[in-house]
Amino acid sequence: MKAIADTGFLVAFGNRRDLHHAWALAIGERITEPLLTCEAVLAEAAFHLNSSALVLAFVREGLVRPAFVLGDHLSRLAELGARYADRKPDLADLCLIRMSEMHPRHAVVTTDIGDFRVYRRGRREAIPLICPPAG
Repeated sequence: MKAIADTGFLVAFGNRRDLHHAWALAIGERITEPLLTCEAVLAEAAFHLNSSALVLAFVREGLVRPAFVLGDHLSRLAELGARYADRKPDLADLCLIRMSEMHPRHAVVTTDIGDFRVYRRGRREAIPLICPPAG
């Protein structure tokens, strides 16, 4: 599976009490190569899980791989931030939108369906998503 990991997926994967934990584990079983992510997602996940050690283990064990250098994309991130200012996107979301533009064959694995159904790569292209089932 080629995909990009968002914070909600990592938090659900690492927290047995999370509503989407079973879904995240099922996704984890389908992973054949590390999911791409960014450092902003890793920082958010460490905060929400209250454990940098767990998030570092996700990287060390090959669940995810940081694959984004923020400094190389500042102007595009600023454009995306201005475009979606009404939604107040966090830095991680902006990075994931940009990563989706860079890796068009990768879906974004997220629990943040509301925002990611609005975000577009380029001007109009919907970002393919892997989300928990509605329920």
